[in-house]
Amino acid sequence: MSDDTTSELAYVVTEQVGHLLRRAYQRHLAIFQRHAEEHNLTSVQFVTLCALRDIGPCSQKDLVEATAVDQATIRGIIDRLQARELISVSRDETDGRKVVMALTQTGTEIVAAMVPRGRMITEKTLQPLNPAERVALLFLLRKISVEAGDLDEEVQP
Repeated sequence: MSDDTTSELAYVVTEQVGHLLRRAYQRHLAIFQRHAEEHNLTSVQFVTLCALRDIGPCSQKDLVEATAVDQATIRGIIDRLQARELISVSRDETDGRKVVMALTQTGTEIVAAMVPRGRMITEKTLQPLNPAERVALLFLLRKISVEAGDLDEEVQP
């Protein structure tokens, strides 16, 4: 057998980082949906509401940067949250071309109600890990998380 054939046989896709991250994220999303059901929020909608709580009224560009959600996706999230009256969308008073999103009172109340659930969701997601493993996982996830600009750098094998 050539080295190329041996390498191909040794590559087990279910043991690769992308597959394992996706499986872990799927598990987390299932836990999130089970515990956020009452408020009918997706995890990305919750992240968006939390970003608005944290940074205050802001532009769509600011939300993209705060949430790491792409422009097209954030637009749909904004539309859905606005339709549910969880956020308001208005023109910036100083720059009429700029659109500003802000939490409504209902949005603020839902975030406040969801934060304890968010903590519980994190706890349930990390449940299989001991305290040291939890610290290590969070450290490593932060370390491999990159900003979009870093993705342009060529990765050497």
